[in-house]
Amino acid sequence: MFTGIIEEVGKVARLIPGSKPSGGVRIVLQAKQALTGKGKLREGESICVNGVCLTARDIRSTTFAADLSPETLERSSLGSLQPKSRVNLERAMTLSSRFGGHIVQGHVDGVGRLVALDPLPDGNYWLSVDIPPDIAHYVVYKGSIALNGISLTVAKLDGNRAGVAVIPFTYEQTNLSDCKPGDPINIECDVLAKYAEQMLMRSGSAASLKRETEKRSAINLERLIEEGF
Repeated sequence: MFTGIIEEVGKVARLIPGSKPSGGVRIVLQAKQALTGKGKLREGESICVNGVCLTARDIRSTTFAADLSPETLERSSLGSLQPKSRVNLERAMTLSSRFGGHIVQGHVDGVGRLVALDPLPDGNYWLSVDIPPDIAHYVVYKGSIALNGISLTVAKLDGNRAGVAVIPFTYEQTNLSDCKPGDPINIECDVLAKYAEQMLMRSGSAASLKRETEKRSAINLERLIEEGF
């Protein structure tokens, strides 16, 4: 699990096509902070790359690799990466970590399109992104959203288009400064919204089943007449 607070911006060193007919790619990434210090990345650990949870492999002093399955390539923007592309990196949180953003699983819900990323007079930036229609109902005003793995707050909603304010620090310390209108953006909606929807759907079905069961089990004159007695 992650928090959406980007630790560093890495760089794609190379992409190695998979040898199996089913597809897949091995991506090799350059990093610094993630590979040094007491909490440095270890073989088999999770790391969030542009909002996608991947498993670290073949860790070297300045690089690590990760395997991208056909499913990952299809459901995220990682398939559009090229050598030298910059990517947002965040190691998995620990129980002693500060929880500075929101719950980010690294499970991308859909790929949106950047509409605009414009500077504002106060030094901040305004980012607009088109949300895929099938996940737009999970996005709420003042709610949390992860864009390319960055924890942000929805400041405006207009149909399937969301707007967020980006402070200078976030703009400078992530790969947002590389993004241009039309670029794909990995979107992960707040998992709490998905749990709430699932619980409401199940409780609705359970309530309906309970009413039907009670109706069928009730023995009275109306019920007997209905059954032909």
